[in-house]
Amino acid sequence: MTPQGGPAARVALVGDRSARVRSHVRIPAIVAALRAEGLALDVDWVATEAAEEPVVLDGTHGIWLLPGSPYRSTDGALAAVRAARERGVPFLGTCGGFQHALLEFARDVCGLGGAAHVEVDPDAAEHLIVPLTCSLVGQEGGVRVLPGSRAAAVLGTRPRVERYHCAYGVDPAYLDVLQRHGLRLTGFDDEGQLRIVELPDHPFFLATLFQPELADGIHPLVRAFAEVAAGSASTPDHRERRRGGP
Repeated sequence: MTPQGGPAARVALVGDRSARVRSHVRIPAIVAALRAEGLALDVDWVATEAAEEPVVLDGTHGIWLLPGSPYRSTDGALAAVRAARERGVPFLGTCGGFQHALLEFARDVCGLGGAAHVEVDPDAAEHLIVPLTCSLVGQEGGVRVLPGSRAAAVLGTRPRVERYHCAYGVDPAYLDVLQRHGLRLTGFDDEGQLRIVELPDHPFFLATLFQPELADGIHPLVRAFAEVAAGSASTPDHRERRRGGP
């Protein structure tokens, strides 16, 4: 928790805000509940077109890439992931955020420059993100978390039921190359399909195909992300960078 009277954490909510996206409607209540618990949060909604400019995310203590794909700017969504990954900024990606976190990692870390999302670029030669065998729009499903992972530290290892609103996921053919380049696959559904990924050498980098913002109350992953972001705002080195230091 951020100490009473400590600096507020600036959290960028990256996505094209819309009243038609259920998770976007839920976010204000979640932020209010986190503040009521004592977390000092300043929340900025950042449209994906705006996120194309790296300076927009300067000084952020957390980046949450929200559902809402296809985004108005795929480049902006990927730039938000890249900024969090390269700068060590706490990151949470949910649903479309999960898909684009994988896409950014495949392109910029694995060297798969042609990797594409079939919804956005159906004619691409190499589709990393493909239609799910069964749509999860409006569905719930079981999730099992890998012991020893950050996800397990937050969620535990007992099977969970999570809420979805998506129709796309990663092509399993790419899982080996993602793992070889350092991405950790830490959550799966009951059929073994990927549902959670994380970066082990990052302050907090987690992405989920399910939408924790649709849970009743504050989902543990959302709370954990907010707490790490709030802690980042209180560190002297981050305060110095915001003042223009090295």
